[in-house]
Amino acid sequence: MSAFDTIAHHHLTHLYGPGADEVLQRLRRLVQKYQNAQESQNVQQAAPAWSEKDLWLISYGDSIIDESRPPLEVLEAFIRQRLGQRISGVHLLPFFPWSSDDGFSVIDYREVNPALGDWSHIRALAEHYDVMVDLILNHISRESLWFVDYLSDSLPGRDYFLEFDPETDLSQVVRPRSTPLLVPVVTRRGTRHLWATFSDDQIDLNFANPDVLLEFVDILLFYLAQGARIIRLDAIAFLWKRPGTACVHLPETHTVVRLLRALVDHVAPGTLLVTETNVPHTENISYFGLERTDSSEPDEAHMIYQFTLPPLLLHTLTRGEAGTLREWLKSLPPLPPACTYLNFTASHDGIGVRPLEGLLPDHERDALLELMRRFGGFISMRSHPEGGDIPYEINITWFEAMQGTHRGADPWQVTRFLCSQAIMLSLQGIPALYLHSLTATPNDLEGVERSGRLRSINRRRWQLKELEPLLDSATTPNHEVFTALNRLLEQRRDEPCFHPSAPQRVLPAPDELLAVERGPLPDGRRLLALYNVTDQPFDLNLGGETLTMRLNQSQWRSIDPNAPDWSADTPLPPYAIRWLVSEA
Repeated sequence: MSAFDTIAHHHLTHLYGPGADEVLQRLRRLVQKYQNAQESQNVQQAAPAWSEKDLWLISYGDSIIDESRPPLEVLEAFIRQRLGQRISGVHLLPFFPWSSDDGFSVIDYREVNPALGDWSHIRALAEHYDVMVDLILNHISRESLWFVDYLSDSLPGRDYFLEFDPETDLSQVVRPRSTPLLVPVVTRRGTRHLWATFSDDQIDLNFANPDVLLEFVDILLFYLAQGARIIRLDAIAFLWKRPGTACVHLPETHTVVRLLRALVDHVAPGTLLVTETNVPHTENISYFGLERTDSSEPDEAHMIYQFTLPPLLLHTLTRGEAGTLREWLKSLPPLPPACTYLNFTASHDGIGVRPLEGLLPDHERDALLELMRRFGGFISMRSHPEGGDIPYEINITWFEAMQGTHRGADPWQVTRFLCSQAIMLSLQGIPALYLHSLTATPNDLEGVERSGRLRSINRRRWQLKELEPLLDSATTPNHEVFTALNRLLEQRRDEPCFHPSAPQRVLPAPDELLAVERGPLPDGRRLLALYNVTDQPFDLNLGGETLTMRLNQSQWRSIDPNAPDWSADTPLPPYAIRWLVSEA
């Protein structure tokens, strides 16, 4: 057997026991079909690599609409004209036919929603940018053909779902929602109760059936053939179910991730695998795959989301206190080889609250939630295993979340917002900006009213004829934010100290200041990122012994060539950003 066959057989044996041999044979045929197609097209694959030039955009296919053109075409034109090479990749949120949850309840994984465009638009975008595609493994729409098969007791979908007696004790199951876990469904065989982690329209799939796993292997390989370079494993933590457990992060789930990692490393070495697990950090980093004693090298995800960063950053800038964020950053373990973080502040989802567990006391968390309500946001809840509902995520646009501090709204919204983005951009990992952060999008309360879903507050669909004048007018916050962020992106992509693998150290400082050092690089180059996280000027002479020593050790200059001469004796204005470099 080849090295891949050996690894795959090991993982398949864990999942399917004596049936592993037959599953491996079917897996080989899928891999061979993909490899034959790649060879016929003379496709060259490269090993995974990243640099300081990697900056990603997150967007729905129809986040910007121009009635005369397909939305995917409009989006590509907007990105190329307005962002160009300031970004390197695009996370294109689900663009498949769907029935709910703005694309995450998929009807057909192998089709592009005709309201957005077709596969030619995806391939065109992939010619200029690294495209991230969602592999939504956990569940599927009840309008899918697989579910129709189930209802009619027909193959293949008949055995793709999880039936349970409604009397089964599932009280230990960790839930991201407060809706019922088991959904009654009328079939030809009578009423059955199916597992539905997220909603009654998103029916979970049964990965204990190897046919389901092989379907998704085929789908993943199809996405690679269409030009995808990054595969995002959506809601992967909930994949495998075993009553009597929390049904989250089960060993079989990690085995599926390891199998998919081995697959992409084998057939398309340039592919990056990203796990989406909105959970506390200690659980999140388990998807690098280093917790097992039989593995010295990471063999799961190349990247994991930094889900703790957004809520902690929100706390930092609304309280004017960087101590909690600093201590968390200092606690991060060294990154495993060839692994990194995906850093972000906002996305299509809300701002997760679970990652704050163990970091903020409940009263501070609750004060943050109440402040976000005051700024026009909402709080989504989830079921607690011990009964009742608890906060799950904040639904608000990031720009509106930056309206003020715990004292209320103030004039510093744009400056505070830019400070938040600069912090995210400077941390170890690859940054991703949501389109609605770039455009300083306000809360879409009309969207919430239309859809009945709280997450719609941060999923506005801009009309191009409405958005462009806002970006072009020098008097709008949209223009101010978009212009300033473009400058930050340019500076970041040209600075080698922002390489995802460059060392990171968080310096001791007063709580008003966040000081992050990147480097040194082999040539001695260092970068010092300084942020005043308060609405008052800050005197750097009060920054403490460590910072004073750093500032005195070297000649520091701003990486912004248009910035005025920098001096440590000049107080940092409220929410000031300073990216300084030293050559030795």
